[in-house]
Amino acid sequence: MRTNLDFSPLFRSSIGFERMLNALEAAGRAETIDNWPPYDIVKAGENDYRIAMAVAGFSQDELAITQEQNMLMVSGQRADSEDVQYLHRGIAGRSFQRRFELADHVKVVDAALVNGLLTIDLKHEIPEEMKPRQIEIGTGHAMPKAETKQIEGGTQAA
Repeated sequence: MRTNLDFSPLFRSSIGFERMLNALEAAGRAETIDNWPPYDIVKAGENDYRIAMAVAGFSQDELAITQEQNMLMVSGQRADSEDVQYLHRGIAGRSFQRRFELADHVKVVDAALVNGLLTIDLKHEIPEEMKPRQIEIGTGHAMPKAETKQIEGGTQAA
């Protein structure tokens, strides 16, 4: 059973989380009717990931991998040969397009097609300015003491 969640209160009270909230809304709307080609997502290390996709029957020329901002698209388009007459066709060779939403700073580092398995290696590279850094505590001069000024207070008769 799928429940529709309303994220509009979060949009009103948060700043800078729009992309994450939009991804949550899109995930709630997505219908996973077509699950072809099958794939695995593996965490290969602390900041390393791998997508393994079974694309039997596709050659390198028939596959395309595109990364645009935080979206990774893998598509396949087979050229049908018209001179072949199939008595039974059990190997799926239909065109496909699979999309993966990537987190910030995730980059594709390698892709390979071996024995009908397309592997895409990804790395989460945190920029140097976003990494935690140690702040050195110096032994500087003490701040000068603030002077206290007395406000003249005269007595006035009303």
